[in-house]
Amino acid sequence: MIRRIAELLIKEFLQLKRDRSARLRLLIPPIIQMLLFGYAATFEVFNVSTAMLDQDHSQASRALTAAFAASGRFRLTVPAANRREVRDAIEKSDAEIGIVIPPGFAELLEKGQSSPIQVLADGSNSNTALIALGYVGQIAGSFGQRYALDLAQRTGRALGRPMVNVTMAERYWYNPNLNSRWFFVPGVIGTLTLITIVNLTAFAIVREREVGTLEQILVTPIRPIEFIIGKTLPFFLIGLFEVAIVAAVGMLWFDVPFVGDPLLLFAGTCLFLTSVLAIGLLISTVCMTQQQAFASNFFVLNPMFILSGFSFPISSMPAVLQWLTYLDPLRYFLVIIRSCFLKGVGIAVLWPQMAALAALSMVLLGIAVLRFRKSLD
Repeated sequence: MIRRIAELLIKEFLQLKRDRSARLRLLIPPIIQMLLFGYAATFEVFNVSTAMLDQDHSQASRALTAAFAASGRFRLTVPAANRREVRDAIEKSDAEIGIVIPPGFAELLEKGQSSPIQVLADGSNSNTALIALGYVGQIAGSFGQRYALDLAQRTGRALGRPMVNVTMAERYWYNPNLNSRWFFVPGVIGTLTLITIVNLTAFAIVREREVGTLEQILVTPIRPIEFIIGKTLPFFLIGLFEVAIVAAVGMLWFDVPFVGDPLLLFAGTCLFLTSVLAIGLLISTVCMTQQQAFASNFFVLNPMFILSGFSFPISSMPAVLQWLTYLDPLRYFLVIIRSCFLKGVGIAVLWPQMAALAALSMVLLGIAVLRFRKSLD
């Protein structure tokens, strides 16, 4: 049995060696995608196009305008002369945010009173609008605190009221600078591995069936279970190699720290790859052509990505979808890989994810093997 599996394993690697384009597809696209995700995927917002209208024309209003421009979060693209120009800039998508400083802004500040500003946001891009509004609040709040302190120092009093402030002492664990790449890069490793291995497994077996070599192999003394092991084991090894390559790119290029146990990450990766191989094997049992396999992959992989918690918080999903996430191996692997990279926790913390992946791997692999044997018969 071992000899026959080894022969099939050698056959797969020889076929990969002869196919130069396949070797390039295994190495180049994951690295390119890692670089694209690492640079493009971020929760931070910079250079938000902004229409600014200063109706006060005071030193305080100019200082507030300068604070917005100097923050790096906003790019003052439209110096509006009136409110209509602010609205037109947002309607024409020349600006995503409109900020209006009304007349009497500085006068109210000098009296120690709250001085409101108007902020208009293009809600068609709700994510950018929400984040940008948060930055507006932070910048305006910081400006107000500095102005109140300066006013108290100039007047020697707080305009009859004691200056009482509640301050927040922030301390961010595991990612002190809130670097989005530290969050995205480990997640990209799991996502790219899922896509690559499912595609390899499903397409390779379907291709064997489509060109007729599957029947030729099965008339040899090799048994179906040996064929399954020999056919999927190369993709398991390729998956380990790809995780190592993409993780190295993340650590060396994007400076994402790895503070955990490599053996724990290796064990979690093995369990994840087993479940992913089972999914690819299941897809291959219901597809007769590569076009069908492509459509099935699209149907399976997109929901797995959405339900994994990679970009969308699971806690914000409806209850039914939250229950479905427990069937997604990527959900558990993302916890493992991010914890190994950033937190350095051990098996005492990650054993629920490891146990869930082990259970999913056994169930999915059992169903896949039974289904594949039935399709062969």
